[in-house]
Amino acid sequence: MVDRHEDITRVHEERWLTRYYLIRTAFSAIWVVLAFSVGQHFPAGAVALLVVYPAWDALANYIDASQNGGVARNPTQAINVVISAITTLAVIVGLRFNWVLGVFGAWAILSGLLQLATAVRRWKRLGAQWAMILSGGQSALAGAFFLVQGGASLHPAIAKVAGYAAVGAVYFLVSSLWLSVGQLRRKAVQTP
Repeated sequence: MVDRHEDITRVHEERWLTRYYLIRTAFSAIWVVLAFSVGQHFPAGAVALLVVYPAWDALANYIDASQNGGVARNPTQAINVVISAITTLAVIVGLRFNWVLGVFGAWAILSGLLQLATAVRRWKRLGAQWAMILSGGQSALAGAFFLVQGGASLHPAIAKVAGYAAVGAVYFLVSSLWLSVGQLRRKAVQTP
């Protein structure tokens, strides 16, 4: 009876993550398109996009943690919510001093390491987290490069962050597809 309940819970978690990763993919893809179009031609648009990106990450992590037992049960995501919310405010200050890329760098390092830790924790239960592990590591590495280029002006900063977001979208898409394939394989095995 316990194993059946665990299987049902696992299926629910996998379905949630599949949808969640697809939503994150779609948001990032739309954000990247806007960054390379509106963000490149309208400074106010670039500013809005740069503020929205970490705010969305805070919201997305909060929703994901809430869906999976709450923030108390998901400390890495709870910390990520706080860091992303602080980053949203720091971006506003960073824009004023041409240090927005440095702010994104610090955020990418911290949120990447927290994403990596979340993926490792989930791997034990769900598997199929290798792309999220790579994404977290890549995020931390990209963050280090952003820190080195921290004083970039708005135009190059939005382009660099858009490239970073595009790579993140690919990782979310791969994770969603990988979970979907695993679900289809299990269904095929269970079907007589």
